[in-house]
Amino acid sequence: MLPIALQQNGSNSSDASPTLPSATAEPTAAGPDAPVLVPPSTAGMTTKVVKGSLWTLAGQVAPLAVSLVATPFTIRLLGAEGYGVLILVGLIPTYLGFADLGMGIASTKFGSEAYAAGDAEKEARTVRTAAVLSLALSIPFAILIFVLSGWLATLFNVPEHLHVEASLALKVAAFTFVLNFLNSIFNTPQLDRLRMDLNTFVTSGFRMLGIAATPVVIYLGGGILGAVVVLFIASLLTLAGHIYTSGRLLPQLFRFSLDRQALRPMLKFGGALAIAGLASLILLNAEKGILPALVSVEMLAYYSVAFTFASMAIMFGNSLAQSLVPSFSQLWVAGKMAELSELFSRAVFFNLVILVPGCVILAVCARRFFTLWAGPAFGENSTRPLFILLGGLLFLLPAYVPLSLLLSTGKSQLLAKLYWIELLPYLGLLFILTRTFGIEGSASAWAILGAVNGFIYFAFGKSIATLNMSYFVERAKWFSAAVVLLLPGIVLFAIFGALTTTLLIVAVSLFLYLLIVVFKVLSVPERTWLVKRFLNAVGI
Repeated sequence: MLPIALQQNGSNSSDASPTLPSATAEPTAAGPDAPVLVPPSTAGMTTKVVKGSLWTLAGQVAPLAVSLVATPFTIRLLGAEGYGVLILVGLIPTYLGFADLGMGIASTKFGSEAYAAGDAEKEARTVRTAAVLSLALSIPFAILIFVLSGWLATLFNVPEHLHVEASLALKVAAFTFVLNFLNSIFNTPQLDRLRMDLNTFVTSGFRMLGIAATPVVIYLGGGILGAVVVLFIASLLTLAGHIYTSGRLLPQLFRFSLDRQALRPMLKFGGALAIAGLASLILLNAEKGILPALVSVEMLAYYSVAFTFASMAIMFGNSLAQSLVPSFSQLWVAGKMAELSELFSRAVFFNLVILVPGCVILAVCARRFFTLWAGPAFGENSTRPLFILLGGLLFLLPAYVPLSLLLSTGKSQLLAKLYWIELLPYLGLLFILTRTFGIEGSASAWAILGAVNGFIYFAFGKSIATLNMSYFVERAKWFSAAVVLLLPGIVLFAIFGALTTTLLIVAVSLFLYLLIVVFKVLSVPERTWLVKRFLNAVGI
């Protein structure tokens, strides 16, 4: 399944100053106006990817933390109906996420290739071209949302007393819809240079301000419309921040020419991506429509909470992918296949190292979190679906690495074919399992789809890059030992639940896992890099 969020964030490099573009044109002996292209160095790409992934992950976790605090106030101030309408207003534009034909990812891919060639002017033209295409493609959809806002409010059964406010909120959301596409394009120079720190500050900073301000505006009488206006302002400030920051990295961005030669390949790549995204949207959300139809709306609520919690594990996969797409693009266009394969292998391994304990922590914390956050009924009914979803993610998340490779090498057509081929079989499987097993059946169908796609992504990825098996073999013994140490705590948890003794054993197991990974699995250079990053983080 396609991670749509891939086009929203970015990464970070080792450059200290955000004001210096990494590729410039210099005069040659042939003439003072004849530029020579200076490709940037690809040395230390793995370090840049890991560092950028951590920044991106922080940029996803921080808004989530703010949301966990702000959302209960929003729910209580708006009431259940009002909050439902606010969610609906945000969801309707989301379902049209294919409208700009994936120009955010297209901009990152083609911009990264130009950056890798040292062609700053072409990189800037690529961003501008993607922005113009995005506007041309998305504005008609925004106009439809604006004009049909009243009809949409009626279609989705908005209560009569909230109908006018919902209609006005959808009109505002139509403008935010276009701004969000532009945000995913104008952060391209930051992604190309793996400056995820800058991208995180801009994207997550204004997003957190918007989330925090929402209950305040509602409390002051702004209601649903005020909340949507706050999110529009946050998106507008984000766009201004991206244009300013990217312009400092790439001064050529502020010129006015377009890259006419890039129009066709960008539309071809983005068109396939949009077709894939449309099928992916159905694959990712079909169970949320079938579950209430076959079981009940109440079960949909329980499932949605489990799915949202499981999505916390997806954050790391997305964070890694957002750094890998520009990195793979640069290595691919430079023809550095050995470095690309090495990065491919390291990324898969680091994904596994972090994913395993992450899923254990989510599983152990689930029931208590659900009970405290949403009530005992959610603790009882959301926990088992979460366990099933995590099982599927264990296969899907490592495959974000070959998925990133497919996107960065322009293989979006493969994804489009895959998703549409498996759509009908998946809907049939989902229907049968949901009708037979209820909420656990829906979760099982999604987990099976995730696992199958994980294997397919790796099969596709192997046709481009090779996994360095010696890298895995050197670490397999100690990594296996670290995983085995987690088993006692998992087994006890499965039998006795979240007892204090069980949680203590799980905590000890996780600590031993961490020790083995740090001192036995990681190489000396990798361990040294980690120590330096930790010391920098604590200010030592």
